[in-house]
Amino acid sequence: MPHDLEPDALRVELIELGDAFRAYQQRTEPDLAPLAELHERKARAFRQWADVSSDSSLRHEAHRAEKAAQTTREMHENRGGQPAGDTADDGPAVERLLTRNQAVHARTVLDYVAVHAPHPEAEVRLVVLMLTLRAARAGTGNITGQDLNGWLQNDAERVLQQLVAAGWLRLPGTVAEVMASRPEDPTAFTVPALLPDQPHPFAFGKTTRSRISGWAQKAVGDRKIRKKKLGAATRLLALYTAAHTHPDGQLGHLQDGGLHLDQVAAFCTLPPDEVAHHAELLVTADWLAVADTAGNRLRGQLAERVWPLGGLL
Repeated sequence: MPHDLEPDALRVELIELGDAFRAYQQRTEPDLAPLAELHERKARAFRQWADVSSDSSLRHEAHRAEKAAQTTREMHENRGGQPAGDTADDGPAVERLLTRNQAVHARTVLDYVAVHAPHPEAEVRLVVLMLTLRAARAGTGNITGQDLNGWLQNDAERVLQQLVAAGWLRLPGTVAEVMASRPEDPTAFTVPALLPDQPHPFAFGKTTRSRISGWAQKAVGDRKIRKKKLGAATRLLALYTAAHTHPDGQLGHLQDGGLHLDQVAAFCTLPPDEVAHHAELLVTADWLAVADTAGNRLRGQLAERVWPLGGLL
């Protein structure tokens, strides 16, 4: 850094930044929130330095610092369940499967499936959701009979046949062959509406697709939900509640007082007055800690064991 760099405030900021980064490196435990803030300060300072010096390499360094800040913040959200700088939640840190940005994309997929599933039946919607997540990037994916039977008990073959008949799904062979396929030899499938030559509904990359698909699989295949043999509508409700939470597991936006019951019911293909019953089933499965549906809202909280699957609003 030139000793006569102007303005003076920029020179002081660069000196302080160097001291702050050296001090951070002396920490015995990493703390990602202040590290993200340091990267952001560096990005602002280097952009200003590039402006006054017309040095393109400094602008490149500013861009690198911006990317480092973004990555560090996402790591912090994924580990701690709240944005860097948010100290409202004094509870224990939660290792979340989805970052806040990935949770936004997950809700986009849920909304898409609610509109584009070819039949308004919970079993169909659940399979459409899981296949959409596998095919979200290129319109193709792999599936096994074990996958399908894990999502739907005793009804997967009928639902798969419905999707093929509706033209939503293409298979290289018969439905029976898909049901017989094993993990070592999965069946390739195609969702025509998601092929690259169609308008693409999703804006996430390969890593985010894989992460959201894994999140949905963990929710639908939850051990306690499987043990209770809960049906497709209840599993859809489990996914919907997990996708709309706060760091402490509370459902919905605080200003809304919970989730809109009509929207929950529409996603789960249930009459609104049946949501309470399915929410209680999730309480018995230790997915929800509490739930009630008074005032046309689903209010409640994820059970603490489910917090890592919470998709933060």
